[in-house]
Amino acid sequence: MKAKMTVNKSFIIDKVDKRLYGTFVEHLGRCVYEGIYEPGHKTADNKGFRGDVKDLVKELNTTFIRYPGGNFVSGYNWEDGIGPAGDRPKRLDLAWKTLETNEVGLHEFIGWANDIGAETNMAVNLGTRGIEEARNILEYCNHKSGTYWSDLRRKNGAEEPFNLKTWCLGNEMDGPWQMGAKTAEEYGRIAAEAAKLMKLTDERIELVACGSSFNKMPTFASWEATVLEHTYEHIDYLSLHSYYANRTNDIKSYLAESISMDNFIKSVVAICDYVKAKKHSKKTVNLSFDEWNVWYHSNTQDDKIREEEPWSVSPPILEDVYNFEDALLVGCLLITLLKNCDRVKIACLAQLVNVIAPIMTEKGGAAWRQTTFYPFKHAANLGHGTVLRSNIECPSYECETFSDVPFIETVAVNNEDCNELIVFAVNRSLDKAMELEIDAQGFDLSGTSSFTELCGYDLKAVNTKDKTQVIPREKTGVKINSGTVLAELSPLSWNVIRLGMK
Repeated sequence: MKAKMTVNKSFIIDKVDKRLYGTFVEHLGRCVYEGIYEPGHKTADNKGFRGDVKDLVKELNTTFIRYPGGNFVSGYNWEDGIGPAGDRPKRLDLAWKTLETNEVGLHEFIGWANDIGAETNMAVNLGTRGIEEARNILEYCNHKSGTYWSDLRRKNGAEEPFNLKTWCLGNEMDGPWQMGAKTAEEYGRIAAEAAKLMKLTDERIELVACGSSFNKMPTFASWEATVLEHTYEHIDYLSLHSYYANRTNDIKSYLAESISMDNFIKSVVAICDYVKAKKHSKKTVNLSFDEWNVWYHSNTQDDKIREEEPWSVSPPILEDVYNFEDALLVGCLLITLLKNCDRVKIACLAQLVNVIAPIMTEKGGAAWRQTTFYPFKHAANLGHGTVLRSNIECPSYECETFSDVPFIETVAVNNEDCNELIVFAVNRSLDKAMELEIDAQGFDLSGTSSFTELCGYDLKAVNTKDKTQVIPREKTGVKINSGTVLAELSPLSWNVIRLGMK
């Protein structure tokens, strides 16, 4: 089979915001405790953070980390996580029916994020708390000195402010499972007032308001419109959340789920622009896709753990073991986010370690890369610069949930910093290689820097602490002739083609 991709250096979608390669750390399961933080581990630093995990996170190159939740944040008292660790209270976390020790709090997490080179995206509790607590935590984090909260931060060891730029106004406030869940009117009002106080405290910040928890919610679309009616002039982004699953073992439909993501994004963009037009506003609200991933493998196990071991510290919940087909879908989803980078400025793979994560750890033992680690690593390290509009001529297939699904999902990024044209591509075909012709107009190509593929594995193959089965390989055979590139994409493959420029 053959496919043709035409790109032109002058036809662009937008620059990639570095926050598109965000992840998520929630006080949930073993994400924090036994994940990023494990005092006594042989690789732990003097603050208790695991060095082997830190190395893998740096390799992944996540640029932005949402913290501390998630459902957890809607019952969280941020003051519990400051001051001497020995004086901090233990609390019941009602979101996940566990015990929170508060050993890791604001200072510890922000210090760790700074060490790995990531920006912290702080979420505030608008579930059980409100606008006063929202402005207080912002003053604590960002005001230099001379006030109660800023001087308390200095007393607690941070002389200089944290200067956190991006803040989430709660989490999934439409969800009946959420502590302090609200109607769209209730949430829109409190979010608007919290935003006003926070921007009066620090006008430099950017704010994310809660969209629907997912697009199958009965209030989807009306929730977004109502919330934006109240918040539009006060916030900068609206959030999207979506998780994907292959519960019916239908690989053709599963690998087409990126179409669902694309439709979701375009629907929310339309709602934002409707409110913009209705308000005669000159401002554009963009999107923060701040929870996305595959999530379904661990559901049955999690129900049992929560029933049999309630109120334990860091139980092993939401620990999906990802397989090869999950890595292919994650690649498709990353491509979709890049193709929508003109409106999706922030995205967070949920989560980072152990909990539906690309990195897994063993208590006291090893840390390893899950299959989904590799597509994210490739995109986060290479997918910077300008995303190009492309025309794809490609055979398609039908499946249970979608029609006219292109066999090739692909995007091209002009990475000006490394002077390369980067092409990411997934071949969805189960059994046929695809010859991809790339007509790179306006580029003076000098050759192939590298061609990496993830392919040839059983769809259910996984990586474990003892055996890495799924790993990318370098490939040869890319041909370049007068600006035209030919590359063969193996069946069921994730591909990264780096093309050097003169």
